[in-house]
Amino acid sequence: MLIFFTMFGLGLLLGFIGAGGAGTVIALLVTVFGVPIHTALGTSLSGMIFTTLSGAFSHFREGNIVTRIGTAVGIFGAAGAFTGAKIAVFLPSNDLKCLTAGMLFLCGILFFIRFYFASTGIFSRLEPDSPPAGFRFWTAACGLGIVTGILSGTFGIGATPFIQIGLLVFFGMSIQQAAGTTMLIILPIALLGGLGYLTEGYLDAGLFLKVTAGLMSGSYMGAKFTNRLPLPFLKAAMVSVPILGGFLLLWGS
Repeated sequence: MLIFFTMFGLGLLLGFIGAGGAGTVIALLVTVFGVPIHTALGTSLSGMIFTTLSGAFSHFREGNIVTRIGTAVGIFGAAGAFTGAKIAVFLPSNDLKCLTAGMLFLCGILFFIRFYFASTGIFSRLEPDSPPAGFRFWTAACGLGIVTGILSGTFGIGATPFIQIGLLVFFGMSIQQAAGTTMLIILPIALLGGLGYLTEGYLDAGLFLKVTAGLMSGSYMGAKFTNRLPLPFLKAAMVSVPILGGFLLLWGS
């Protein structure tokens, strides 16, 4: 039951910031509960299917999802995630833990730059005057989906910050829309990534049920607060969650 209640509390936070949260889930499973890294990756990524389904439904009801963009990016992301899961199998456990922690730190740093230094950084130069259309739309959707899908499958992190930053920069979304649409994008990524780990034997059914039940119920409730709590709090949470997960993984190495 301890795993369930831990995941429920984490789900509240993840639903609020629009994250699948696989990286933080992995960090808790490995560091606190002693689960092997490859099993934690497979279980966490598979659990995101139901976590993000719950959160996405809640965000949809709150009006935070841009369906066309989310669907397009998600389809390309699914192909990348399945490939990434196959790559992860060949990485040694210690190397995979360190690489995953490094990706989480990078996620937090990118969020920090995007939110607090956007007017002087690269993000301000990249941000479009209007959302892309036609060929530019599909190029952006394909590039964002494939890259974040491979990151998700390889490191099991869901690549939430990279997806959200891509939506903010290349599609000109608001922070609330980026949070909600990311939940839709992660659905097919988690499905194909989880399938990749399942075919390699890295999925614990009992652990999967506990993780999924806790995250799913917490995520649905957490999404209710995205539009209700102050924007500075949302930004701070988006920056802090991946960095915390990275520290946990390194601490347990």
